Amino acid sequence: MTDTPPADTTTRLRLRILFGDTAMLGPGKADLLEQIGETGSIAAAGRAMSMSYKRAWCLVEEMNAAFRAPLVERTRGGAKGGGARLSETGEEVLRRYRAVELAAARAATDELSQLEALLSDMSREK
Repeated sequence: MTDTPPADTTTRLRLRILFGDTAMLGPGKADLLEQIGETGSIAAAGRAMSMSYKRAWCLVEEMNAAFRAPLVERTRGGAKGGGARLSETGEEVLRRYRAVELAAARAATDELSQLEALLSDMSREK
């Protein structure tokens, strides 16, 4: 979608944004939004992530309830069946989440390198 965090090490930063005590946006929900945008389907997005339709739908409902406008818009069945797409708000939320994710990864590069240097040799079996 947009720039991705540097992937030159096995160390990764996973970012979860908490909005008060009731709402959260993290890598799983962001990936689900991205998959819905790519597939046009909540069910297909869930399958692509090895997630049940029920779980995917529950996460969509959580996100839709957390923001002023729905992030995912659903269309009911018909000759070709139903579908789903990201709303403008959904596209903006995903874009901004990915931007925060990238900024955090860039800002943490030196500190993550220092943490990696303190790790034991994980290639040896213990």
